[in-house]
Amino acid sequence: MLIKEYVMEHAKLAKSAALRMAGISTETKNAALLKMAEALESRQNEIIKTNAEDVEAAREKGIRASMIDRLILNPKRISDMAEGLRQTVNLPDPIGMQDFEVVRPNGLKIRRVRVPFGVIGIIYEARPNVTVDAAALCLKSGNACLLRGGSEAVRTNKKLTDILVEAETAAGIPAHALEFIGITDRDAVIAMCRLRKLIDVIIPRGGAGLIARVVEHSTVPVIETGTGVCHIYVDKAADFDIALKVALTAKISRPSVCNAMETLLVDETIAKDFLPKITKLMLENKVELRGDETSCAICPEMKPATDDDWATEYNDLILSVKVVDGVDEAINHINRYNTQHSDAIITNDKAAAEKFQTLVDAACVYVNASTRFTDGFEFGFGAEIGISTQKLHARGPMGLEAMTTMKYLIEGSGQTR
Repeated sequence: MLIKEYVMEHAKLAKSAALRMAGISTETKNAALLKMAEALESRQNEIIKTNAEDVEAAREKGIRASMIDRLILNPKRISDMAEGLRQTVNLPDPIGMQDFEVVRPNGLKIRRVRVPFGVIGIIYEARPNVTVDAAALCLKSGNACLLRGGSEAVRTNKKLTDILVEAETAAGIPAHALEFIGITDRDAVIAMCRLRKLIDVIIPRGGAGLIARVVEHSTVPVIETGTGVCHIYVDKAADFDIALKVALTAKISRPSVCNAMETLLVDETIAKDFLPKITKLMLENKVELRGDETSCAICPEMKPATDDDWATEYNDLILSVKVVDGVDEAINHINRYNTQHSDAIITNDKAAAEKFQTLVDAACVYVNASTRFTDGFEFGFGAEIGISTQKLHARGPMGLEAMTTMKYLIEGSGQTR
């Protein structure tokens, strides 16, 4: 079977399920989510065994350690995925929610309610947790889901999908509500992007190359999720203890994720005091530092940064550092180089904090906290489908409501126009 035909067949199956998913009760959806969580935990040994095959293959290919970290599953990560499913149970079902009602002078009653998209195609890279997050959010929001994961995690994603499908169908969810594209050829991505009548929206979740390829080739509407060139600006009124703690953990806790800090900006009035402290901490944690001319003069341990560094999402233990002339220059630098994902200011100056939050163009803007909190789980959304860095429909962590669209329901008594 040709790749296009294979992808189309799976999309048709998902479309047939989507027509039934819209009418599934909240109780049935919640029961399915609980069964899915139980299944992940009870079958974690076989999941970890299958995942080990993907990890070994990735190491043989020479994939860097920070990317392999995204791929690895262990009991803690499987437990976290199961917890995400259970948290989704506790979230309000968005389907049927009403946010507008009016009775017109002619007697027409108009209501606006939330409804599913239908079929959501999700294209992602080496992050097996996305398989579970996507399945959870699509199910609870009444959508069918067509998944295409990266080649590095194909065995793991197939195993997870098989387990989830078995659990959800046993709970009364229509067959084919969760479909998986097992072909790793990139042509499968292009094929998905061209199925406008079968797929209602596509969400790419991965690096800049993947997102650009989907946007370029798709005739299906796309919700872009994010590459993260995230910044932390240490203001002249910053508490050094807070700044050191936040900056260090924002870089090293999980450098491969999109909400990790990639650029540190420091106010010039405190640079000579602050930079040696943060440099020592970063080097102790094996972070390579690339600084502007001023930063390198203060801390010769840094390598000189290039113009490309300011716009680079490293996904690794590498950090670019720049000294700036106050909050205005920090804002200008961020708005020039960020990816509209997450940026933060460390300061005790309320006016500077308000200015920063008002003028920085990003989905999430923090004061005295780490960019690493940009996450649906941390925001109380349960699982998340990704971080939207666009401005239409959804922005920031995408939870259940972002997985729905609107329908107007109009009732009359014979009115004509």
